[in-house]
Amino acid sequence: MKRLLTALILIPLALLLVFLGPQWQGLFSLAVAGVAALAGWEYLNLTRRCGADPPRAATLVALVALFVANYVWPDADHLLATFGILGLGLLVFCTFCKPVEGVIADASASIFCLLYTGFTLLAVPALRQPPYGSSSMIVFLFCAVWAGDTAAYYVGRAWGRHKMAPRLSPGKSWEGAAASLAGSMIAVAALVGLSTLQQAPWDSAILSWLERACPAAILSYPDDLWYWLLLAAVVNVAAQTGDLAESALKRSAGVKDSGDLLPGHGGVLDRIDALLLAAPVLWYALVIHQKF
Repeated sequence: MKRLLTALILIPLALLLVFLGPQWQGLFSLAVAGVAALAGWEYLNLTRRCGADPPRAATLVALVALFVANYVWPDADHLLATFGILGLGLLVFCTFCKPVEGVIADASASIFCLLYTGFTLLAVPALRQPPYGSSSMIVFLFCAVWAGDTAAYYVGRAWGRHKMAPRLSPGKSWEGAAASLAGSMIAVAALVGLSTLQQAPWDSAILSWLERACPAAILSYPDDLWYWLLLAAVVNVAAQTGDLAESALKRSAGVKDSGDLLPGHGGVLDRIDALLLAAPVLWYALVIHQKF
């Protein structure tokens, strides 16, 4: 019940941010930066259980700075330069402000945090903007990940018999993984069907009102259905891999959850672990598709 109630609160809030007009892109990026900072805080806590002591304040400042720089200069050259400068800055900070015997562990933990919870989530605001993204792409991402995660959870609990990766995540099964893949593809098929229905001239008055009231709510998936189903499968595999990767990090730290901020879901990092790989994979897939 806690898991369900938390989802009922967070999902509408996330979709509200998605469907805000393009003039609210700054607020959307700020919200993603806040999520990245919370996930980063939890990750740094995990590294402390493994013997590292990374500079948490400096790392979180670097995380937020990464999002601010990406919003001001949203191109690949500036992004790579910013990430490099911030990463080297964290190395210098650890060099002069941490005990010398812990510099390798502390610098590695802080710089990887910048990559793992910051650089990966930059794909989310990028997926909301042209030329490669739109609000429809964010809805695609969320539905593919959420539907897959929900299907895996309930099918795995009811019928999961064959363990997929018992050393990393004992609760995950091949039955749940198959259900996750099917859930993502079914959800995306429904999205494409809804977008087709929105384009039909069955009630132009309602459609015109929706375009005026909330243009971002008009979904658009112009390619053939098979393309979106294939993309859903790719995103789902990336999401499940991201889930397993975070499970490996938690087991390395000897904990079950990354935190307890979200009732029924654990920590923020537990909730977004799939997005950390799924979002950049979707972004790169769209770029490759449009360029080639």
